[in-house]
Amino acid sequence: MTDPGATAVMTASVSPFAIALTSFGKEAPRAMSRRTLLAFGATGIAGAVLLVGHRIGLGAALVGLAVWLPAVPALVRRRAVGDLLIAGLSIALVVMVAVRDAGWIVGLCLATAAWAGAVAVTSARSTPAVLLSAVGWAGGVVRALRWTGRSAGPLVASRRSQVLVAVRSVAVTVVLLLVFGMLFASADAVFASYLPRVDLPLLPARVVVGILVALASVTLVHLALAPPRWSEISVTARRPARLGEWLLPVVALDAMVLAFVLVQVGALLGGDRYVLETAGLTFAEYARQGFAQLVVATALTLAVVAFAARRAPRTSERDRQLSRAALGALCVGTLGVVVSALRRMDLYVEAFGLTRLRLFVALLEVVMAAVLVLVMVAGVRWRGHWLPRAVVQVVTVAVLALALVNPDAQILRYNTTADLRPALDVTYLRDLSADAIPAMDGLPEPLRSCLLAGVHVDPPEGPADWNLGRDRAARVVAVAGLESGSGSACVEYGVRDY
Repeated sequence: MTDPGATAVMTASVSPFAIALTSFGKEAPRAMSRRTLLAFGATGIAGAVLLVGHRIGLGAALVGLAVWLPAVPALVRRRAVGDLLIAGLSIALVVMVAVRDAGWIVGLCLATAAWAGAVAVTSARSTPAVLLSAVGWAGGVVRALRWTGRSAGPLVASRRSQVLVAVRSVAVTVVLLLVFGMLFASADAVFASYLPRVDLPLLPARVVVGILVALASVTLVHLALAPPRWSEISVTARRPARLGEWLLPVVALDAMVLAFVLVQVGALLGGDRYVLETAGLTFAEYARQGFAQLVVATALTLAVVAFAARRAPRTSERDRQLSRAALGALCVGTLGVVVSALRRMDLYVEAFGLTRLRLFVALLEVVMAAVLVLVMVAGVRWRGHWLPRAVVQVVTVAVLALALVNPDAQILRYNTTADLRPALDVTYLRDLSADAIPAMDGLPEPLRSCLLAGVHVDPPEGPADWNLGRDRAARVVAVAGLESGSGSACVEYGVRDY
């Protein structure tokens, strides 16, 4: 007879990672049908045709939608509104590759979309599950391969003769079309212009990309049908600390943060003279000097709050009230640090202009401030089971908002209208993506001609690499090339064109 106590000990000794790995053995309810297999194959072919040999644009967005589409019904059957919301945000981020041309925005959108998509299909709800969801792609691929083999094996075995006949027929057809197509194309240039181009050097890349796209779609569906049980993983609860032991470091940190915020208020109200007399710095130098440290301090505070909340005394109502007050004061003070950091960035941008890096780190600080607010809301009732998914939603919404505001165009508009202390960096503005070119067209002369003379945009070659930003930019450049293009317009900005 099994000892219940021994069973409990064995269960408690199982590590969270063992649970995660075991959950990957869970299979989908049933094997795929022939129609489903053909649909995944068609998705892979579409990916091979639309991605290889083309710039990222409409083709990549359509492939992303095709990869996601089969997994959506499984998410709907779960009736998990949070999963559907995160999946919708992930799809919206993928669509942005057909809207924006800026490489840094496209990369950020795709990376965030992949992470958010993994959180949605794995139904991650706890902090460990959210962190492990990105790693889940590797295990999901293994399960998807096994699922595909288990589904395709019986179908091929039962129709082996039909499959062989179909393969022979397709092979003969391809050979005949290639041979006669090359003969007729070399005999008549007009006929050749109607034939699709077959770029043989790209064929291996198309095969690899097609397989990867089909596998990504199968992986998403399998994870949506049979999500791993990672949300059951929880960090082992530690014994609450004694009130005096816990309160001393937290209150001391509260006092330091509050003192720092008060100093920042004095510096901001005192202006240039106060900073110059106190620290021997100009206001711009003062603004630039500590921004990175404040960003790190904000991130560290989030980590401190997370650790302190786990060890906070909660044995009595008095303990809970004191813990809420101490952690709430720390969060409020850190929001003051965030305001100080953003104000410093604002002063620095006023003096030296807006760049992609400055815009990105400012957005990062805003996201951390939003997470702090969510932590404070969770601390009201001391319940934060919803917090990890809310953080994912905040991050995805922030990245989507960044893409929608067209940051490269905003950088151009700000830098060309602000009273910057150094000379206008025309070279930097010319290096902005095609998203900024329509904004260049609206500038006054001679700055408009100066900037447009140094840009070049290749128009879309077909539907696959069509992109809204590049399409609008190509039209502007085509018209501006007839009106301007003179390098002499840049002389007053310290730039010579040859």
